[in-house]
Amino acid sequence: MREIWKKGSALLAAAAALCLLPGCHGSRQTADFSIPEEFSTTEDYEITFWAKNDTNITQTEIYKKAIEDFQELYPNITVNLRLYTDYGDIYNDVITNISTGTTPNVCITYPDHIATYLTGDNTVVPLDSLMADEEYGLGGSKLEFDSPSQEEVVSQFLEECSLNGHCYALPFMRSTEACYINKTYVEALGYTLPDTLTWDFIWEVSEAALEQDSEGNYLVNGQNVLIPFIYKSTDNMMIQMLKQKGAGYSTQEGEIQIFNDITKELLYDIAGHTGKGAFSTFKISGYPANFLNAGQCIFAVDSTAGATWMGTEAPLLDISQENVVEFDTEVRMVPQFDPENPQMISQGPSVCIFNKEDPQEVLASWIFAQYLLTNEVQIAYSQTEGYIPVTSKAQGSEQYQDYLERSGEDNDTYYDVKIQASRLLLDHISDTFTTPVFNGSTSLRNAAGQLIEDVTKSVRRKQEVDDAYMETLYEDVASLYHLEEAGTSSAAEKDLGPLPQTAVILLAALAGAWALIALYVLGRALKKKHGS
Repeated sequence: MREIWKKGSALLAAAAALCLLPGCHGSRQTADFSIPEEFSTTEDYEITFWAKNDTNITQTEIYKKAIEDFQELYPNITVNLRLYTDYGDIYNDVITNISTGTTPNVCITYPDHIATYLTGDNTVVPLDSLMADEEYGLGGSKLEFDSPSQEEVVSQFLEECSLNGHCYALPFMRSTEACYINKTYVEALGYTLPDTLTWDFIWEVSEAALEQDSEGNYLVNGQNVLIPFIYKSTDNMMIQMLKQKGAGYSTQEGEIQIFNDITKELLYDIAGHTGKGAFSTFKISGYPANFLNAGQCIFAVDSTAGATWMGTEAPLLDISQENVVEFDTEVRMVPQFDPENPQMISQGPSVCIFNKEDPQEVLASWIFAQYLLTNEVQIAYSQTEGYIPVTSKAQGSEQYQDYLERSGEDNDTYYDVKIQASRLLLDHISDTFTTPVFNGSTSLRNAAGQLIEDVTKSVRRKQEVDDAYMETLYEDVASLYHLEEAGTSSAAEKDLGPLPQTAVILLAALAGAWALIALYVLGRALKKKHGS
């Protein structure tokens, strides 16, 4: 009997040791990819590329041309493009396809999303060894195109793609948020637009614009509709406010800190200005560009990637031409609490590749992902919106510098508002920041925006916003996004999703082994009883 339990204990210890290996519950480490010695040009490979195009036909054509040019260099690689209009849809489809083993090969994504993908079993390929490979890495000698070296990828943008000390994506494009301003109305109200906006300036001008005549029309625009300040992405609004205040949001380990007193102070301030009619959000009132272009908004905050929708001459107007009001458009950083030390968020799509059984297929995917960093693709795509290229190679090229210098030459490729937005980020790369990435960081980001949305909506509904309201709000938002226990626990202690298949098999085997031990012990006991 002692021998039986000794063997059982050994089995249990072995099972426990196996649970420490990558692939078990909560692990976000992926096995390092083993690079084939040579990429096979005699076999055919078919890879899928999931991308987002912002409903911009020009972007779609750039993707198609990039694929066409790439396939001329690598005729044995077929790239199938699948386009989405929303990053959230890509994220949801990837999560669904992880469970069925049908992920794409290459995917436009965000690091927050990759953190969740990594809770699956060996899903996203770590790129460290691939990037450093002399033959097929960045700037590799065996590539059929002029790939940028690792040193030519802007270091801040590459660092954004790192999780747990490993790089899991390549940056593709970068943007930030900008405030698009009706300068004509600001000056009509008696104000001079500063080089760096402050929150105090925004609120003061917004409230000054609310004066009406006896018929209810606003004096500044002569219309009966005016929302002086509209914010598109309220998650970014809260995140940047907290960063500028030096207040808690989350730690690198995933500890949630957003439910603090400074957050509450910010929400009270937003509520006060909303109550006066000075502020609203995209989710509540509509797209900021539409109000701006109709003369019904003075400060519209949106991504620099949305610059072609902003301004009187915007090439991608979403309202009829007869509703457009003539005004001078200026582009500034988002409002700051400390203009001497500005802080603005860095955002924009990255590219990850997914693991497959055939390492040659993975290598084909990696080679295509690299091709998206060539000057031809980077410069062409950056010219469609207020994005900037992610490589110093493209940024410093004669072609891109010529593009920047031709600002205002037309209202399409050289639309001045778009190029103002690009220059804003180029001039302030060192002032950008990113938020910590962990499994659950997407939910935290959504919660940040939800706080502002709920407070703004409540004020507009004439509900009282007091301490009791704030306490309930914190509880409701934490519950909605499953952040209830996150304030004191680390990411490793949070629910990281379903157990990977390896862990399920291991636990099942362990249960089976103990069942056999129990049967064996019972059989020996019965045999001994009958034999006596």
